[in-house]
Amino acid sequence: MYFKLPMSITANNVNTHQQPSTWYLYLIENKLGQLYTGITTSPARRISQHRGEIVGGARALKGKGPLQFRAIFLIGDRSTASQIEYKVKRLSKEKKRAIVKQKVLPKNLCEDLCQNSQYISPSDYQ
Repeated sequence: MYFKLPMSITANNVNTHQQPSTWYLYLIENKLGQLYTGITTSPARRISQHRGEIVGGARALKGKGPLQFRAIFLIGDRSTASQIEYKVKRLSKEKKRAIVKQKVLPKNLCEDLCQNSQYISPSDYQ
């Protein structure tokens, strides 16, 4: 006795996954002058989450407003963004401040990962 199993959606050659999205690396400064690093597909949505305007902000930023973007970089894919985020989070406060001031990710930080990164003005997302 055999049972015929229903066909899954993916078995119908339908792509159920979203198209690849663009990822951003950002640095946010809080009222204490601390820099927080993160990645997102939508800087405007993410800053709203961190500010508590919509659900989903980081615990590390709760109650530390006002929050402002200090740097935003268009990175590309999630994998690359995650790798660069990991490296930036390990930098000293001074080196993060240098990234904000120079508006560029250091080549020694991300080697060939940063070759397509692009600085975006934080004022576009305040």
